[in-house]
Amino acid sequence: MARQPALKPHASPGATHRRVDGLDALRGLAVVAMVAYHFAFDLAYFRVTAQNFYRDPFWLHSRTAILSSFLLVAGVSLVLAQGTPQGRARFWMHVGRVAGCALAVTVGSYIMFPRSFIWFGVLHAIAVSLLLIRPLAGRPWIALALGIAIVAAGNLFASPAFDSRALGWIGFMTGKPITEDYVPLFPWAGVMLIGTSSSAPCAGPSGSTRTMIPPCPLAPMARWPPMRKASVTLSSALGSRRTTSRRTCLIGRRRSSGVGFPIAL
Repeated sequence: MARQPALKPHASPGATHRRVDGLDALRGLAVVAMVAYHFAFDLAYFRVTAQNFYRDPFWLHSRTAILSSFLLVAGVSLVLAQGTPQGRARFWMHVGRVAGCALAVTVGSYIMFPRSFIWFGVLHAIAVSLLLIRPLAGRPWIALALGIAIVAAGNLFASPAFDSRALGWIGFMTGKPITEDYVPLFPWAGVMLIGTSSSAPCAGPSGSTRTMIPPCPLAPMARWPPMRKASVTLSSALGSRRTTSRRTCLIGRRRSSGVGFPIAL
């Protein structure tokens, strides 16, 4: 009688590591949109085209949509990861990687642009938001209400008291600071909170997952190893061009979101 193969430690019969094809498809679409945006930006930067990325509503709204899509996916992914023992165990490792990449972006941007280095960009916002939002990962209605409130407050309220690096990472600045990338918690942490509240269609019983979006050819792209590396994020963030206080806000008032976009979420 043939010997049955031994199960790996901590593995249960029938347990498999499943991906949510719909979520991977959204990641793939966001990656394609981000690459297309930066390619168009570079064409304008090198004066191949005459697009105005600082004032043209099309490009401003495109940048808002791309960054929002990544933050929404990050919120959904957080809830799905917290539904499994492996995901909970890897949470701190994930936050550490994002924070490490954020520090690398700060150091690298300081070397390249000492007067406008990135002191709180998209990776900084994601690392802090993950810590703040994690307790609400299983409370979708609270997360939704709080997320909407944070987005609204970040666009409707401003005070000179927040016009410094000490408090500017929270938000509420009266103008866009001179920095290569600026993604304050207000309003952007609210976008991630809304993502956590919208994760229910992807979550099944007992931490399992189900696909509510039909399979998409872009889903395998999001699983391609280079797409999942933080190096794409770093190159995107460090490749951002010098900005000025004239840059128009992406959501609401004269505050900018980010130029670099996260890939490994």
